[in-house]
Amino acid sequence: MSSISTATLIAAISPKDSHFIDPSFMRDEEERPKVAHDDFSNKIPVISLAGIDETDGDRRNEVSKKVAAACEEWGIFQVVDHGVDLKVIREMTRLAQEFFDLPVEEKLRFDMSGGKKGGFINWREIFTFFTYPIQSRDYSRWPDIPAGWREASESYSEAVMKLGAKLLEVLAEAMDLPRDSIAKACVEMDQKVVVNYYPKCPQPNLTLGLKRHTDPGTITLLLQDQVGGLQATKDGGQNWITVQPVEGALVVNLGDHGHYLSNGRFKNADHQAVVNSNCSRLSIATFQNPAPEAIVYPLKIRQGEKAIMDEAISFSEMYRRKMSKDIELARLRRLTKEKKLQQQEDMEKITNFEVISNKSLEEVVA
Repeated sequence: MSSISTATLIAAISPKDSHFIDPSFMRDEEERPKVAHDDFSNKIPVISLAGIDETDGDRRNEVSKKVAAACEEWGIFQVVDHGVDLKVIREMTRLAQEFFDLPVEEKLRFDMSGGKKGGFINWREIFTFFTYPIQSRDYSRWPDIPAGWREASESYSEAVMKLGAKLLEVLAEAMDLPRDSIAKACVEMDQKVVVNYYPKCPQPNLTLGLKRHTDPGTITLLLQDQVGGLQATKDGGQNWITVQPVEGALVVNLGDHGHYLSNGRFKNADHQAVVNSNCSRLSIATFQNPAPEAIVYPLKIRQGEKAIMDEAISFSEMYRRKMSKDIELARLRRLTKEKKLQQQEDMEKITNFEVISNKSLEEVVA
């Protein structure tokens, strides 16, 4: 798919009277949504973290077992009683919505490309900024509007970073490892915040807000509104469910890095986002990633298992290979599609030729 400018993309998905989407947003038949944005499922566990700070005790063990079971089946779970102040969540959400309500020219003062050029076109607006390590923050790339954005983002990212650290401890314990094992494997935790806005869409059955994927990092904590649109699959995309939004909850997605550290015991969350024709949707994804130089390799290989990786590599190399594979798969899908279209055109030509051949000379001339 050819490159499209951010300004063109935003203009294409901005609310208007059209009943049709631009063809560049249309997905192939096999990629289109199979389940509606509000056909909710309760299959994704909702886990209370109340009592998680207990050093020892039954409560922490209970949470650890629930997290392990969720990661083994889906790689996704939701957490409540997580310690992130609801006032902080509401302020972050309010300001994010105000940002996307701004005129296009105001929003385009900031990088809304998501760091990608061309490739898949999703039915969404997006902006990205990095929050950790603190010494690496570049505030010139953070939005300076609406007023209060910087302060709200700092409060939110700090609270989510603390929660992420607790969840990494629980995941380590779920793997029967020392509590700090995953944190040490990450060397130093990076944090990236991605704010997504999915406008209402006149033909939501033909497109996606965000294509099917797994996240490359350790874990992702997602704050979503009550509209619905996050979908998950655990069988390679044969069956999809729409995650039930829970007020005040955060969705936790295990990423590729976490999957490899567990030697494949824990799934990397296979997910996508769908849109709808009734209203817009907002979500804020906070990616907790290891340092680029962090070594990626299973932390524990249980008896009877084999390592799912052939070699230990850096996280930056793991990420590079993932992106290269995604690009190659996209290229192969495009070539397959072009070949199929060419075959259809050839068949039409043959059919037309046979029709003409079967007609009499008088019919052809007429």
